[in-house]
Amino acid sequence: MEIKVNRQQSQLIEDLQLMASEGRNPDTMDLDLLDTKSLLVALNKEDQKVAHVVHRAIPEITLAVEKIVSAFRRGGRLIYVGAGTSGRLGVLDAVECPPTFSVSEHQIIALIAGGESAMYKAVEGAEDDPILAITELKSCHLCKEDVVVGIAASGRTPYTISALKYAKEIGAVAVGVSCNSGSELLTEADIAICAEVGPEALTGSTRLKSGTAQKLILNMLTTASMVKTGKSYENLMVDVHASNEKLKARAVRIVMQATACDIHIATAALAKANNNVKLAILLVLTDLPIEEAAVLLESKHGFLRAAVNDSIEQPIKINV
Repeated sequence: MEIKVNRQQSQLIEDLQLMASEGRNPDTMDLDLLDTKSLLVALNKEDQKVAHVVHRAIPEITLAVEKIVSAFRRGGRLIYVGAGTSGRLGVLDAVECPPTFSVSEHQIIALIAGGESAMYKAVEGAEDDPILAITELKSCHLCKEDVVVGIAASGRTPYTISALKYAKEIGAVAVGVSCNSGSELLTEADIAICAEVGPEALTGSTRLKSGTAQKLILNMLTTASMVKTGKSYENLMVDVHASNEKLKARAVRIVMQATACDIHIATAALAKANNNVKLAILLVLTDLPIEEAAVLLESKHGFLRAAVNDSIEQPIKINV
């Protein structure tokens, strides 16, 4: 009995055969024979390759960060778009920014194929729907001031590719993040970020090296963009939103670290500054009245180092 081969499936198999991320790794062919420790060593050995590959993409990541920073200054947004693991990584990065940097939840958002429920359970067929991506971008009022970052390890996901195409039509910056060079996603992107980590330890399981590479890149995009928009002082998170006990303790510690003051002065300064960490640090370092300190910080667009440098040459400790 002759069984007809689905033409679309046949084409997809051919496409997969050409992807570096879908190849078989010659260093892990005996994965199923290894004892537990040797298995973990093999996985770790593959993971160690990821950071070096991401390093090679820094020129393109730099371009993307500069576009994101420019977008933020114009009131634009960073919008992640992805499916499956790639989409979940975008959601993870987006939701961590408000508590870490006190940005609006609308400044950095993430769309995942299949909607919120897809974070917890795969939504069949969602990643293959190019219209869905356009519909969702329209619903969040995509505009030319925004930056859209499409994430897809394979670089062939129709949902994500469609999002980048639509972003370019609108005039928004389209950034592609993929682990396969020459993929359609990267071809469609204004800025193509490729981290070709090669075959996975477990063939085709792109939540491994590919997922790690994507996570590193997204971390770099948001962290660097936040630093470049005044969200750090030295290497401290001075715009942290103290929304729970751990973050409240961290806020006190940040003031202490930035000013070399004790816990009592840091706590008092935070109380006076209504838990604004940057303002509290400025109060401790400059001895300015709170109204003047607030105006100075605003005049420097939230860049604490610029405010400190403008007011004093040497830190001054005060009692608040």
